[in-house]
Amino acid sequence: MKGIPFSYTLRNLWTRKLTTALTAGGMALVVFVFAAVQMLDTGLRQALIATGQPDNVHVTRRAAGAEISSSVDRTQAGIVETQPEIAIGTGGLRLVSKEVVVLITLPKRDTGTATNVTTRGVGEAGFELRPQLQIIEGRAFRPGSSEVIVGASIAQRFDGAAVGSLLRFGGREWRVVGRFEARGSAYDSELWVDAEQLQQSFRRNVWSAVVARLADPATLPALKERLEGDPRLTLDVKYEREFFEEQSKALSNFISYLGLTLSVIFSVGAMIGATITMYAAVANRTGEIGTLRALGFRRSSILATFLLEAVLLGAVGGVAGIMLASLMQFVHISTLNWQSFSELAFSFALTPRIIVLSLGFAVLMGLIGGFLPAVRASRLGIVDALRAA
Repeated sequence: MKGIPFSYTLRNLWTRKLTTALTAGGMALVVFVFAAVQMLDTGLRQALIATGQPDNVHVTRRAAGAEISSSVDRTQAGIVETQPEIAIGTGGLRLVSKEVVVLITLPKRDTGTATNVTTRGVGEAGFELRPQLQIIEGRAFRPGSSEVIVGASIAQRFDGAAVGSLLRFGGREWRVVGRFEARGSAYDSELWVDAEQLQQSFRRNVWSAVVARLADPATLPALKERLEGDPRLTLDVKYEREFFEEQSKALSNFISYLGLTLSVIFSVGAMIGATITMYAAVANRTGEIGTLRALGFRRSSILATFLLEAVLLGAVGGVAGIMLASLMQFVHISTLNWQSFSELAFSFALTPRIIVLSLGFAVLMGLIGGFLPAVRASRLGIVDALRAA
């Protein structure tokens, strides 16, 4: 005997429009939470990973964990700068930027709350090392001056960060002369100034990090072994992308664990709803089940039909949940970067992987929720089912 037609399953779902909509809606909300958390985590990772360039190397003090807590003295920075793996730029200068990273406080535009903001002092090669950065208003700061340029996110969310404004930090006033964009990376949440001027303002005689371009990215292992193996240097040498990816780990893990916990809790409710819906469907269609069995349809066909209904319920809920979650891509949020203790702005990011995972999660909820009712339907005896009709 052939299996029960697919159209029969669709007709039964359509007949119970209200029940189907409510059950699928519950699953959609769970999928929305699941997908939104995944998008939040992905957006955070993308913002930080996009901050690094694949052919740049990032050098900080060993075990510093973040630039804000790192110190590289001038001798150490000079040794890094002279390494043969470092690329030579225009004019014969090595592509090296010795940088200072400090935190300042600025008042948020919407709440007036003072929040930590990363201020980065960069060297002459700082812009060439970050091709993703573009000035979109005003101009770049002049080396040796008390001028500052602000990231797009800072200009949007903080008072006094507009081009032409004056900011006071480090014991002096700084003129905002430009606004830049860095393709949604963490640099969008920073202020950039001349490194030497920032170092003087905060009375520092060390750098926070040294960023350099490798002539050949494949030479990093040799450079890393040489610098980290020198007991005088006590340095960590990493690809720039690797360094910034590690900056996201603590917050990313927290978001992932929180999202998984919420999704599991909410999914239990959704699966219970699917189970109740499918049990009701079995009870209302006892006569139909008996008739199908009398016509020669096997128990496996009945089981497959009800499981298919439950899976379709989950799929409908999954699609609806993903559509809702996709709207979160237009939302920009800011949070505290636990590594640097500064403001970090980023967006929700929807990827094909998240879509597949969310649909799979929805289908799994439907399958688990509909399994017991489907087993019950398949075990109904022909005579008992027809008698109960």
